[in-house]
Amino acid sequence: MDDRMRIGELAERARVTPRTIRYYESIGLTPPGEREGNGQHYYTEETLYRLRKIDQLKKLGLSLEEIGDVIDLYFIDPSGIQPKNKVLSILRKHLEVTDQSIVELQQFRAELQSHIKRFEKWIEEKEKH
Repeated sequence: MDDRMRIGELAERARVTPRTIRYYESIGLTPPGEREGNGQHYYTEETLYRLRKIDQLKKLGLSLEEIGDVIDLYFIDPSGIQPKNKVLSILRKHLEVTDQSIVELQQFRAELQSHIKRFEKWIEEKEKH
């Protein structure tokens, strides 16, 4: 049984475009397809699995660079412990950055409210005279 597929079938099954597949190949997230004598590239079920894992990791909020740091671990460590620990570490960093952004936005919001009140007060005083 031949589990190889051409890029169109792979793209359809992974729910991505052929362009996305080529891009992921170019940045090392997926291996290049195997080239046959006729020039066609063929891909395996493992590539399909990698594409689905990339999609899952993107949905968790990981950047492609972060995915590049963790994706191979899913194929090296069958227990899943190493990749999950790495993803957990990345998610904790994201949470830290998000919390800091919230603090900064709350400060900015308070400053905006202060400016609005100041302008409203100034306008109100000018309209009285």
